[in-house]
Parts: sequence; C-alpha cells; structure tokens
Amino acid sequence: MILWVFLILMKIGFVSRHSKTQRFSTLQCLKRVEDEEGKKLIRLSGCFSLSDHWNPEISCFDQIGFSQITRETTGRALHALCVKGLVRLSVLHTNTLINMYTKFGRVKPARYLFDKMPVRNQVSWNTMMSGIVRVGLYLEGMEFFRKMCDLGIKPSSFVIASLVTACGRSGSMFREGVQVHGFVAKSGLMSDVYVSTAILHLYGVYGLVSCSRKVFEEMPDRNVVSWTSLMVGYSDKGEPEEVIDIYKGMRGEGVECNENSMSLVISSCGLLKDESLGRQIIGQVIKSGLEGKLAVENSLISMFGNMGNVDYANYIFDQISERDTISWNSVVAAYAQNGHIEESFRIFNLMRSFHDEVNSTTVSTLLSVLGHVDHQKWGRGIHGLVIKMGFDSVVCVCNTLLRMYAGAGRSEEADLVFKQMPTKDLISWNSLMASFVNDGRSLDALGLLCSMIRTGKSVNYVTFTSALAACFSPEFFDKGRILHGLVVVSGLFDNQIIGNALVSMYGKIGGMSTSRRVLLQMPSRDVVAWNALIGGYTENEDPDKALAAFQTLRVEGVSANYITVVSVLSACLVPGDLLERGKPLHAYIVSAGFESDEHVKNSLITMYAKCGDLSSSQDLFNGLDNRSIITWNAMLAANAHHGHGEEVLKLVSKMRSFGLSLDQFSFSEGLSAAAKLAVLEEGQQLHGLAVKLGFELDCFIFNAAADMYSKCGEIGEVVKMLPPSVNRSLPSWNILISALGRHGYFEEVCETFHEMLEMGIKPGHVTFVSLLTACSHGGLVDQGLAYYDMIARDFGLEPAIEHCICVIDLLGRSGRLAEAETFISKMPMKPNDLVWRSLLASCKIHRDLDRGRKAAENLSKLEPEDDSVFVLSSNMFATTGRWEDVENVRKQMGFKNIKKKQACSWVKLKDKVSSFGIGDRTHPQTMEIYEKLEDIKKLIKESGYVADTSQALQDTDEEQKEHNLWNHSERLALAYALMSTPEGSTVRIFKNLRICSDCHSVYKFVSRVIGRRIVLRDQYRFHHFECGLCSCKDYW
Repeated sequence: MILWVFLILMKIGFVSRHSKTQRFSTLQCLKRVEDEEGKKLIRLSGCFSLSDHWNPEISCFDQIGFSQITRETTGRALHALCVKGLVRLSVLHTNTLINMYTKFGRVKPARYLFDKMPVRNQVSWNTMMSGIVRVGLYLEGMEFFRKMCDLGIKPSSFVIASLVTACGRSGSMFREGVQVHGFVAKSGLMSDVYVSTAILHLYGVYGLVSCSRKVFEEMPDRNVVSWTSLMVGYSDKGEPEEVIDIYKGMRGEGVECNENSMSLVISSCGLLKDESLGRQIIGQVIKSGLEGKLAVENSLISMFGNMGNVDYANYIFDQISERDTISWNSVVAAYAQNGHIEESFRIFNLMRSFHDEVNSTTVSTLLSVLGHVDHQKWGRGIHGLVIKMGFDSVVCVCNTLLRMYAGAGRSEEADLVFKQMPTKDLISWNSLMASFVNDGRSLDALGLLCSMIRTGKSVNYVTFTSALAACFSPEFFDKGRILHGLVVVSGLFDNQIIGNALVSMYGKIGGMSTSRRVLLQMPSRDVVAWNALIGGYTENEDPDKALAAFQTLRVEGVSANYITVVSVLSACLVPGDLLERGKPLHAYIVSAGFESDEHVKNSLITMYAKCGDLSSSQDLFNGLDNRSIITWNAMLAANAHHGHGEEVLKLVSKMRSFGLSLDQFSFSEGLSAAAKLAVLEEGQQLHGLAVKLGFELDCFIFNAAADMYSKCGEIGEVVKMLPPSVNRSLPSWNILISALGRHGYFEEVCETFHEMLEMGIKPGHVTFVSLLTACSHGGLVDQGLAYYDMIARDFGLEPAIEHCICVIDLLGRSGRLAEAETFISKMPMKPNDLVWRSLLASCKIHRDLDRGRKAAENLSKLEPEDDSVFVLSSNMFATTGRWEDVENVRKQMGFKNIKKKQACSWVKLKDKVSSFGIGDRTHPQTMEIYEKLEDIKKLIKESGYVADTSQALQDTDEEQKEHNLWNHSERLALAYALMSTPEGSTVRIFKNLRICSDCHSVYKFVSRVIGRRIVLRDQYRFHHFECGLCSCKDYW
C-alpha cells in the first residue's frame, strides 16, 4: 500500500531530509486519505525528483536506474513508486530492475517484469539471460538462449561466457555446452578472450583437457585467466607435470601469474614432490609480490605437507595473520598425511576452539587417513562428529567415511553408512564395491554392480575395475566373461586401466590365452599390462611363457619396473631353473640398476631358495645392512621352503631380540614351522604373542594357529578357538573338517559337513578337498564318491585337480584300481605328478605291478628327479618279491644321484627334541633305549605279537628282516618316550614319513599291554592308539 511504501521510504532515508524545500513536499503529494476495510490508503499525486537525494544509490537513479541498489528493501520501495507512476520507468530502468531482482535471487519478479515489457532491446534479453544463469537455473537459461537465437537476438559475449560457465557448473550439460561452442564458432565470437576462456574451462571441467588445449592454442588472445583455466583442467585431471609445463609456457610469453595461477603451480610442485622446483617457485612468489596472498600461503602449506616437510608447513601457517578455513584444513592435512595423526587432531581441536568454521573438507581430511584398523577409535569419533555437525548429508563426507571403513576392512560398517546416505553419487557406489572386494565379499560386490545396472545408475571405468578385481579365482570364470562383455558394450574396452584389469582378471581365473589376447587387442600396452600378463603366467605356473612375455616387453621398448622383475623372478621355481633363468635374471637386475630395490632383493632371496640354493639366499640376506620386516620374512619363507623349521623359529626369535614387530606373515610362518615340527610349546608362545599384539582375528594367523594345534595333536584347542556354529565362517568350518579328518574322526567329519550345510554355508574348493581326504583315509568310498558328485551338481563348482587326486586315492586305497585308472582317463584336466604318485602308492599297497609300472612311467616323465618314483616302485617290487627289479631301480637311483628321503621320528620333552633315524645309535641314552626296546618286544610277543616281515623291504632271511623292523625310527622313539615320561601320561611321537603296518601293530600292542595312550603323527595323519585299538581302524 502507498502509505506503507512511503513509511518504508522514510525509514530507509528515501524521502529527503529537506522535503520542505523540495519542489513538491510530501504534503503536496498527499491527495487524500481513505479508509477502506480498516486499512489506510494514501494516494500520492505528482512525481518525485531524485537527482539531488542525499543517498547516492538513489540520486543516480535517473542515469543508471537500479544498478547501484545494495538493499532489496530499498529497491522494492523504489519499484513501488515506479508502479504507481511517481517515478518514470524507462527501458533502461526496467533492465536494471530485472538485474537487481536476479542479483537478490528473485528470478520470478524479474521474469514477470521482462514478460510485461512493452518494448525490449538487446540489453533486456541479455540481462534476463544473465539473471537466469546467475540464480542457477541452467537448463532454463539454455532454453532462453535458444529462444533468443530463434528471434535473431544476438547475445552479448558476457552472456555467452556466463552460459558456457553454467554448462560446466551443472555437471550434466556437456552436450549443451558443445552446442553453445558451435554457436560461438559460427558467430565469430571465439576471438573474445572471455568467451574462449569459458569454453576452454568447460572442456576442462568435463575432463577433456585435450579439447581444452586445442581451444587454448586457437585463441588469438590469451590473458592470465585463460592460462589459469588450462592449468585447472590438468590439475583436476591429476596431471601436475602438465600444470608446470603450462606455467613455463606462460612465463615464456611474459604473462604474470595472479594468486590463483600461482596457487595451482605451488600445489602441483607439492604433488610432484619436487623440492628443487619448489624452491624456484618460492623465489618467483617473492619476486612477484604474492607471498602475502592468502591463497598462495595456503598452497605453500599444502606443498610442504606433500613433500613431507611438516615443520615448514607449520611455519607458514604460523606466519599467516588472518587464517581462513582452508589454512586450517591445509595444516591439518599436512600433519595427517605424514602420519602425525595425534598432532593433526591437536590442531583440529585448536581449529574448533579458535576458528568458527569447521567444514566438510576438514572432517574429510581427517577421515582420509584413518582407514586402518589401528585408527578406528579416532575414525568412529569423527564419524560421530560428522553426524552431530550435520555433515552426514554431504555426499563427499559420506564417501570418505566409506573409504575409511573400507581401508580398515570393515565392509559391514561401510555398507551401513551407504544405506543411510540420503543421496549417493557414483563415487559412493564405487567405494562400497571396492570395500566388498577388499574384504573378500566378491559376490556382494558383483551384486552391487547388478543393482547399479538394473536401476540405471551410471558406471565408469572405476566401477568395472573393482568388479573385475572381484573375480579372483577359477570359480568366477563365467562371471568374468560376462563382465568382459559389459565392458565392451559400455565402450570402455579402450580404457588403459580397464584393459590392465581384464588382463589381470583372466590371469587369476586361469584364462591365460584370453589374457594374452586381451593384451594384444589393447590400443596401447603399458608396463602395468605386461606385469599383469607376466604375473598371470607365474601364478598359473607357466614359467616359459612368463619369460617369453618378459622378452617381448623388452623388444617393444617398454621399460620394466621392479614389479616386472619380481614377477619374472617368481617364474624360477625349481633347481633346474637356477643356471638357465635365475642367474641370468640376476645379471640383468644388476645391469638394469634394480639391485638396490628392496622388493627385488627380497625376491632374489626367495628365488635362490626355490631353486635349491639356500646358501646364496643366506649370503644375500647377510649382505644387507638394513633389513626390513619384509626381508626377514623372505628369509623365513626361504628356510621354510627347505623344511628347516628349527631355523625358522630361530629367525623369529632373532627378529624379536632385534626389536622388530612381527607381522601377519612372520607369525604365520612361525606357527607353520611349529606345526611341522610339532613343537606345541613354541607354537603356543607365538600364538599368545599374536593375541597380545591384537592379531587374534587375523584370518592367516587364525588358520596357522588352528593348523598348529591340530598338527600338535590338540584338537580340543582347535574346537575352543572356533566360534559357535551359528557364527562360523566358511574358513572356520574348513579348519574343523580338516582337523577332524586328520585325527581319524571320519564320521564326525561327515556330520560337521552336513551341519555346515544346514547353517546355510556354501562349501568351497578347500571344503571338498578336506572332506574327500577324510573319506579316503577312513575308507568311506561310496560316500566320498557321492560328495565328489555334489561339487558340480549341487554347488556349481568346477572340480579341481586336487579333488580328482582325492578320488584316485579314495579308489586306490580301497583296491578299486581299475576304476581309479578309468577315472584318470576321464579327468577334465591333464593328470599331474600327484595323480600318478597316488595311483603308484595304491598299486604298491595292492601289489598291482602292471598298473604300477604305467603309473611310474608317467610320473618319471613329469618328475624325472623325484625320489618318490623310485622309492614307491622299489617298495612295490619288494612286496612282491621281485628283487631283481628292486636292484635295477636302486641302480637307476645311484646313476642319477637320487637319494631316498630318510625316515625320521622325534619326541619333544620340555624344551628338547630327540630325533631318531633307522638303527640310530647317536642318542646319549642309546643303551637304555635299546634295552627298553627289548623289553617292549618281549612283552608284546608274550601277548601275541607276530612280526609282519613283508614290511621289511630287503632280500634277507626272516630273522634279519625282523631285526630290521625293530630298528625303525618310530620304535626307537617309542622306547625313548616310554622311558622318559611319567607312567599313565600320553606319549606323543612324530614321524616324517608314513608309518609301516608292522610298526602300527607294535603301537597297538604297546597301548594295550603297557596301558599307555599313544598319539603318533605321520606324514599324512594322526593315529590315536588306546587299549589296543587305533583311531584309523587299521585303514590308512
């Protein structure tokens, strides 16, 4: 109402303080006052003269309209006078009024004014267009632009630049931006530096820096903003080298940096970690007088933080007189990214105390460095703060939370964060998928991809890279091929990262021919692609092709890196590879300058050990001045590979004495060594230390500890370690099935398997290996065959070579050798050495000479230097009395310098291990041991023991054969254990080879006659002797 308008004008000083001396006083303008429905209306007549008004925003109204108005209430009041005719409103004034309303974000009244204008000029259109874009109505702005073009109205260069910028800001209007670019090119506006700079920036925003570069190079004139926009494009794309090159070109053309361009250059130096260049840039900063600019100072903090110089970063921060949020965030990031987590939190607390604003970048910076299980306490605290401050609705913060939980292996928490996010972008989906993959939840990761495709979510190369990584074993072969098809359909096959991921995936799932074909089809092959192919060949134990790929890489001129060298060294697997491959590769490593690389040194230690030259591994290890935990672990693995369990435990002890923190691998190797040596006390100590250091939930250590307890005969400890059946994972079920089978509880194995199925757990490859092994050792032939059929039929798994070996052993042990031979001929894969070794062992048990010879011939072709070929053949001939054949086999062994693995049995009492060979007389208590052995012989013979001399595999008389049997290592160990342990206690004995049947009979008699419980662990399983019976039920 007019009275209201008038009072407002008085309040804000619109009405002149000297109104009495004006041409028209206020009273003269008041014509009458009316009362209408309880409201007073004041009608004014005449016009105001505003040129001599005391307020400069109003006094210039006649010349520039509403252009100077800074308060919306003033502008609206002035507009009200124009509506009532008290102030004349020309086209110029209307244009400025439209601009004023859009400036205050009120686009509706602006558009109303525009639509009601009786006459519009070009400025009117441009002003309205600019206003629409200003308030963020980008699509409406594009429609308005098209309308202008249809009406033949030429938009100004400023409007064009604004519209192009809007297409970039929207994040989804690239096509519209390209259309505007076409219009600009057609209209000849590319010569305008502001328009061309806006187009340059548009392509950079959408990651098309090559297009940005082309626009830049075609620009006739460039200003500092043009150069800066090009820098921004490369900076956002993560190419700091290009930013530095642009800066050099900029200086070459004599263009001076402003604070924005200098900030980009400084940040790029930090990302490159180039201290020399950084010092040069600092000199330019001082020379150009930009050292006091806040943006430059903030970038310097980031640069020093990236270079690891936290003290310099903190010094710059302390020198800033007026810090903004970016300053605080930069110094927090500097400390956090360099591992000073506690210090970063101290500064964060100071920020909250002395600075008003903590933004999403602050919490994201802290969360980004907390992705480790050791930092979860802080991570959860920041998560709580995120919720408290309302940042849980900010997508980028939630994405950082996802990555934090993913880095700590907490995919369940990541999934919960994802489900609670109000809005999700592509990064959110990709982050959760990566979390699932890292946590071993491959099916969940692939299910997430299906959800994205089904709901029409966009996907990119990152999505498919994670999905391809989820296919890590042969059981994912079909899924991997489907993913490959989706990649092709999505048009992402030419992406370098996708190509590398495909090569790697096919290597992991066993499709090496496809892996190689993918690599050859790639438009460009970098070292990562070649590494994936070489690594695939190595993992699939195809060293010839791995080395051939390495040679091709060198021929194509691709520079190898340390990963290439490590992968090729892994292709050297057996002693025969040392001279032909291993040492030439070592020579290449020296000539190529890789000898100082820690990873390569560790791989050399491993390579020499695998190739049978442990002394060279030891020499390399001893020659290192600085040994990391990885180097120690490599030496642990080298000794473990050679079966030197005692040396492994000694090395673990040395690591602890040197103050090194054992990691998962160290504990796993130590526990495995304790398991093989059956030294329970050492194993318990290592397990206790692992629990103390927080590794009790680590799957590798858990499995190694469970295996250790199982192999030390403590199956009760294994059961204690496992969670309740309702909470057991598949690995836990596998451990229990394997332990029960190893100890001869075959019925319990089957019951446990069916209980697992009832719990809804799907068995895997390892499950069936343990299950079939138990059936084989327990004589459960038909049940084992039924389980084998279930692998593919009921669970969709492809039977592996390990499953087939179990079936051959199952049939062979039971005497069904013809069926075993038929099974081998119909196997879906080529038989390996283990297949023929299993059949040969069964032929020896059942004295099948013809099939045994065939098995031996096939085994000799695959492993000509394997002693088991000759030993099993010799034993097979000996059991059938073919002594000439035995002699021939032994002569071949002598000619080829192949030595039989010597039998060894041992007993551990307290901290001392006493070991015995056949007929051993080196023990300090030898006389007492043999006297005890004679006592045992006498006792059990009186109880009915009769020696089975068929187990004495020498061509001698019966008396000598029996004498030889009583020299077996396990009998010497038994005598020593019985005389060295308290009566009534359990006797524990360990043997490196399979126990012979006569010794097995002796142990049964002893357990009954002497009344002692005896636990014997041989190469394959445990035998629990008690009251004259064995847990194996005489079937092993």
